[in-house]
Amino acid sequence: MIVELPDTSTTAISKELIKIRDAGGAFTSGRVLTLLVCSDEGEPTEGAIDAANEASREHPCRVIVVSCGDRRMKSRLDAQIRVGGDAGASEVVVLHLYGELANHGESVVIPFMLPDTPVVTWWPGRPPENPAADPMGQLGRRRITDTNKASDVPTALAERLRTYSPGDSDIAWSQITPWRALLTSALDQPPHSAAVSAEVEGPAGSPAVDLLAGWLHAVLKVPVTRSVGSFKVTLEREAGPLVLCVGMSNQAIISIPGKPDGKVALPGRDIRDCLAEELRRLDPDEIYHLALHGVEGLTRAKDKVHA
Repeated sequence: MIVELPDTSTTAISKELIKIRDAGGAFTSGRVLTLLVCSDEGEPTEGAIDAANEASREHPCRVIVVSCGDRRMKSRLDAQIRVGGDAGASEVVVLHLYGELANHGESVVIPFMLPDTPVVTWWPGRPPENPAADPMGQLGRRRITDTNKASDVPTALAERLRTYSPGDSDIAWSQITPWRALLTSALDQPPHSAAVSAEVEGPAGSPAVDLLAGWLHAVLKVPVTRSVGSFKVTLEREAGPLVLCVGMSNQAIISIPGKPDGKVALPGRDIRDCLAEELRRLDPDEIYHLALHGVEGLTRAKDKVHA
């Protein structure tokens, strides 16, 4: 069910929420957090709402979407309330802000935040320069950005490091969780030989590949080269290279000297999976911070030419 509230006020929205709740359409007792979704008009708001709805099935929450429109217009607040089949396991409050009101989104959302629950702020599009210092970011215990949307990935990752504050995270970081788990598991298998260097190959402009390379550089404390090509990770060791790549059927293939290749089926991770993972842990992600530092120390190779 979607209830439209054009040219409204926070008081009118709150009254409508109570009315819907009293009618049995939604209950807040099972909600475990408030998710603030921040976007500008023209950014993929509906896709973000769909992702939040799916993630809410694992983490029941109230989703508050703040979409800021033309600040030159007269101040106006348009709203939607979505419940039931249009809201997953959540309640969704969509707030379209115009004029001067768009500069004060943090004040508009406060009446709708669930009491005594953690708040997560997510920018599915372009994030502020410093998420932790942004008024909407200051409301969140955790702040999620997405460098996949950046036009200049190395610069964006450098900015995330420069402004890092405990609680910051990135959808691109969540995308590589299965790959990090595979590499960690492979390194735990014999032969137990320390890595001396590594090369991480992947598409140009992929922050996930950069973060994977940065993570290896930070945790293994060895030189890591970031090159451009098909996805492949090579860890050079005294006992021979450990190689992780993707096969024809999109399976992960792990090659270890003296052993048959291991194949692992890894389903693709979309934005819903990554968001659900981010909502799973609300404490600071220190390993993400280490990976950002690691990116800073990567060697960048020229594009590889494949026959």
